[in-house]
Amino acid sequence: MSNPVVHFEIIGTDLGKSTAFYSELFGWQVNTEMMPGYGMVSPAGEGSIGGGIMAAPEGMRPMVTFYIMVEDIDAMLARAESLGGKTLMPKMEIPGVGFSGMFADTDGNAVGLFTATH
Repeated sequence: MSNPVVHFEIIGTDLGKSTAFYSELFGWQVNTEMMPGYGMVSPAGEGSIGGGIMAAPEGMRPMVTFYIMVEDIDAMLARAESLGGKTLMPKMEIPGVGFSGMFADTDGNAVGLFTATH
């Protein structure tokens, strides 16, 4: 796969409640110490990816999304728009990690894009 899924996010109404639910349900290890308001979910074995759990910012509905590794976020956002999608979040830096962006597909599903800092 040329553009693999590399990260997921569960965005709920309450970080503590969501973290407790998924930790208990799946036995996930969630670290809420790295970033305020965000719980990093550690990969749990070969072939698994890490993710995150967070509370939805004001105006955002709860959702589950995933992030796809791409080489050029700006180009991919433009391509998504040319195919009928809509940019939800332009390219932004995640300090020390990389860059992310997000678009809505033609059904309104939020899909994230990610590129690592080289």
